[in-house]
Amino acid sequence: MKLKQLLFGFLFFSAFTANAQKNTKEVLFTIDDKPYYTDEFSRVYKKNLDLVKDESQKDLNQYLELFVGYKLKVNRAYKLGLQNNSTYQNELKSYRSQLAKNYFNDTKITQELIEEGYNRLQKEVKAAHILILVDESASPEDTLKAYKKIQDIKLRVDKGESFEELASQLSEDPSAKENKGDLGYFSAFRMVYPFENVAFTTPRGQVSKIIRTRFGYHILKVNDIRPNRGEVTVAHIMTLNPKPEDADQEKAKNTINDIYKKINQGEKFEDLAKQFSEDKSSSGKGGVLNKFGSGQLSSEEFENVAFSLKNSGDISQPFQSKFGWHIVKLIERHPVRTLDEMKPELETKVGRDERSKKITASLNDKLRKKYKFKKEAKEYAALAKLVTNDYYENKWVYPTNADTFTAAVLKIENTPVSGKTFLEFLEKQQKSGIAVKPIGKAVEVLFERFIDEQLSQYYDANLENEFPEFSFVMEEYRDGLLLFDLMEKEIWERSKNDTIGLQKFYDETKVNHLWKKRVEATIYSSTKQDIIKKVQGLIKKKASAQEIKDKLNTKDVINVMSNSGTFEEGNQVLPKGIKLETGTSDIVKDGEYYFITVIDKVLPEGIKTLEECKGKLTNEYQQYLEQNWVDNLKKEFNIKVNNDVFEKVKKELK
Repeated sequence: MKLKQLLFGFLFFSAFTANAQKNTKEVLFTIDDKPYYTDEFSRVYKKNLDLVKDESQKDLNQYLELFVGYKLKVNRAYKLGLQNNSTYQNELKSYRSQLAKNYFNDTKITQELIEEGYNRLQKEVKAAHILILVDESASPEDTLKAYKKIQDIKLRVDKGESFEELASQLSEDPSAKENKGDLGYFSAFRMVYPFENVAFTTPRGQVSKIIRTRFGYHILKVNDIRPNRGEVTVAHIMTLNPKPEDADQEKAKNTINDIYKKINQGEKFEDLAKQFSEDKSSSGKGGVLNKFGSGQLSSEEFENVAFSLKNSGDISQPFQSKFGWHIVKLIERHPVRTLDEMKPELETKVGRDERSKKITASLNDKLRKKYKFKKEAKEYAALAKLVTNDYYENKWVYPTNADTFTAAVLKIENTPVSGKTFLEFLEKQQKSGIAVKPIGKAVEVLFERFIDEQLSQYYDANLENEFPEFSFVMEEYRDGLLLFDLMEKEIWERSKNDTIGLQKFYDETKVNHLWKKRVEATIYSSTKQDIIKKVQGLIKKKASAQEIKDKLNTKDVINVMSNSGTFEEGNQVLPKGIKLETGTSDIVKDGEYYFITVIDKVLPEGIKTLEECKGKLTNEYQQYLEQNWVDNLKKEFNIKVNNDVFEKVKKELK
């Protein structure tokens, strides 16, 4: 899904804002007599003018070429019948559902929920819980059984039994056996909303009332409440934990301790991270990680050490996590941001969790005022008689003659909703375990829910008619999804599987894929000139890297470190100015370090094999196939551009 969104952002067109305006439109061009209009072309050009980096795409003649090429591909997709693919239809439905969410909002309620969430984000709660599982749609019997279980546990807690021991013995949370129900510290938006509500309203040291979430019944104990620690930016140096089959199980620990000694000797953390950290995603940046808050990493040990550092520049002692051995340096602390800064992020979070039910209730009220609707009493009475007390026990049977109830039980703006639709709704709602009695009253309650659901569906179905900008975006999604499927079918899959074509393309372009000169080498580094001179002497005596380190390093002081491997010219690990030739280099000073390099072998410049450049080569092959493909599409379809109209458009846009 992310790949498709990226494609839309780059290839076709970004979403429109509510300020989209209708322009006078004329036919700009046709493809097999199908018209495409000036208003669409102008709209997407203006919208994307500041997004494209390639200046050629800002040229209107070039942009028309791209636009026509895009429409050609879409026509090809329809010609192949890709629009009938069930996967495409489901994805389009999913995209529409996501886009429609923006129109199912209530600003006032949303703002209240944002402020509530922000206020809770000022704190972190440490809690433990006991869970008894029960599905939201469980039968009344199973629901009651689960409730009695949690009620019995709550009584035992109230009488003084250990919450933690009861969690370990009785909680149906799989992790409780080991952690005794402990959930650690969390802030707002980390737990389901009903659970969060109770966690943030239960005093420290107290046990909550029984609560129900979509997982089942809980009781929770609040063990601590503290101010939110905010976020931190840190750098780290890591040596990976050894694998069981590794001969030297102490290597990672010994290496990190050696690095720590060098830091204490005054060597720069960033330089050591670049040379020795085995976290390749951060080593090139001096070990710097993206900022994070409590609970955002998969290592509590790492978080606790990071947050224990007080001042920028503070460095931890070596410690071990489940990933490896680390040294952490604090770069910056980031306190909780202001409400204005966090508002867009919080609005998204509110819409994604159970808080949104409050927004739905507000929308239901608005839709009841917006649309005219009428309950058809006669049809409703006939349907209500079909529902028996079996409904309470989830045993009510959907009528075999339901298809005959075609008459409207509800009308929304004169659009009929059939009795059969209400019966289907009743069948689905049966699992919710409604407790209202007698059954006639229960059906009345359910019919009110049915009205809200149908009003919402009616509103949703008419979004294109009520909001032009929504219609524009959906048209683009519709074509964009087709284009993605088409590209996958005719370009991407072919480039991956056409081994003969890829080999031929490699043979024709391999001179563009070259290795620079490479060396197999060992690089020695030290901050002390006298030490590096001693290294030079030991190299002349044919001492190995390990022998050199054993001789010059002590238990407390790491004077020299080594790094062996194959390095390409330009690699940041190679000392600046070093000559890439076999033998031992002169001593080179770079920054605060002295280096000496032993080059065992020089690998000359040369053409990479197909396997060595396959990723980049495949991308180039895709571009080559696409260009040839577009040229063929221009021959397959009849294109007519109205040049007079295009000249008018150019004047308007300039």
